[in-house]
Amino acid sequence: MNRLARFAGFGRKSEEQGEAAVLEEDVAVEQMDPEELREPIIASLRTVHDPEIPVNIYDLGLIYRIDIAENADVHVDMTLTAPGCPVAGMMPLMVKSAVARVEGVGEVDVSLVWDPPWNQSNMSDEARLQLGLM
Repeated sequence: MNRLARFAGFGRKSEEQGEAAVLEEDVAVEQMDPEELREPIIASLRTVHDPEIPVNIYDLGLIYRIDIAENADVHVDMTLTAPGCPVAGMMPLMVKSAVARVEGVGEVDVSLVWDPPWNQSNMSDEARLQLGLM
């Protein structure tokens, strides 16, 4: 038995029973609705920026899909502005790291997809305004 288990009292003999007993407590485990993770995930994705464009990748429209499983595992489909993007190898890792930082998220998987191809219509109005396209 490790020190933490001993400190917590696991394996102590119960005075009433006179035998080894594990301390038992009712622990309420809150079941989180996977959809409750969506907004914090989006907020975290908005902290990731394309190094060549001063707009976050979510508002650029690079995130195509966010699937959240019942066990809080997350799958993200994303694209890049162009297949020859110099950060093609780095951007999915940045997305994975941003999503993994969200409290409550399980395993994170990011797929880089090219269909449909990205275009400016994917961008939010805020992104277009920020880039002077409106």
